[in-house]
Amino acid sequence: MKSGKRQKRLTSLFIINGTLLFLILIWTIPTLGIFVSSFRARDNIATSGWWRVFPYRDWQAVKEIDPNQAGLDANGVMKIEGVSGTFEEFRAGVGTPDGKQRITWIGNKRIGKIEVQEQVWSVDWNFTLDNYRQVLGGQDFEFKKPDGTIQVVPGDNMSGAFLNSLAVAIPSTVIPILIAAFAAYAFAWMQFPGRRFMFIVVIALLVVPLQIALVPILRDYKAIQLNGTFLAIWLAHTGFGLALATYLLYNYISGLPREILESAFIDGASHFTVFTSLVLPLSVPALASFAIFQFLWVWNDYLVALIFLGGNPEFELVTQRMAAIVGSRGSEWHLLTAGAFVSMALPLLVFFTMQRYFVRGLLAGSVKG
Repeated sequence: MKSGKRQKRLTSLFIINGTLLFLILIWTIPTLGIFVSSFRARDNIATSGWWRVFPYRDWQAVKEIDPNQAGLDANGVMKIEGVSGTFEEFRAGVGTPDGKQRITWIGNKRIGKIEVQEQVWSVDWNFTLDNYRQVLGGQDFEFKKPDGTIQVVPGDNMSGAFLNSLAVAIPSTVIPILIAAFAAYAFAWMQFPGRRFMFIVVIALLVVPLQIALVPILRDYKAIQLNGTFLAIWLAHTGFGLALATYLLYNYISGLPREILESAFIDGASHFTVFTSLVLPLSVPALASFAIFQFLWVWNDYLVALIFLGGNPEFELVTQRMAAIVGSRGSEWHLLTAGAFVSMALPLLVFFTMQRYFVRGLLAGSVKG
């Protein structure tokens, strides 16, 4: 009986871990592709896939044959180096009897060449940092076209947009967490008139879509000449994230051991002292969990930034810069991949740095201490 239960548990564990591993693999492969492509030259991206950086077998020419030596009979069949086939078959490649080589006609019948090819192991490691220099530095770069002419490509100056996104994301993450932590503590451990009603209002705000508030807020900002500044978007993201932050932190703070706080009150500690000395250090998992959500939301935001910052290049964010690159250089994959990896590098770093608090924060308040 015990053996059957143990076998069933192991099977269930194998299925769960296998599914998680499969999902991780699905998400990792595109990320790896973006990373590799961001270091590849323009011509390499246009002619081959990113997976060519791994060893692969490819056909390479070992000999050239004069097209005039191709004999053509009445049925349209050519014989080259003892191998017979039509022109279309030679264009696709006709294998030799030993299977080690193939004969391929490159070009058309008038202007073309015939190659004898063999399969060899190849690897495409033609990496370059020019993509990142062009995207980050805003420098002008020259490249030679197939016809021999030189084209000058202006840089995209994403470094400035990166710093602007930091200037927006950090305050827009810290401010709502700070305010929500004070509010959550007050709702959880303080008694004051209207406490229950105010908490219900906070919960009700969770179901209000932020899109319906954009136009009224924009009108108010224009009236006080606040639109187009960092302060405008700080306040907007604070207001949009405050309700969720308060609710999550309330669940965690209300579940803290009552004995610890009561002993502090008996010793004469004020609410402010208890909050700063006890509640904040004990609430680090919940704070870090919401910080991840808020930072990722603000960093990847495009709509709110476009409305409250406008199209001023001085305040352009990473998402706006990437949208401009896509709009003006939709076929420049070497720039798009470099810009995409620049925009996702910091969120990945933030998540992996704080991920040990992530699960603990998600379970905030689910188990009472």
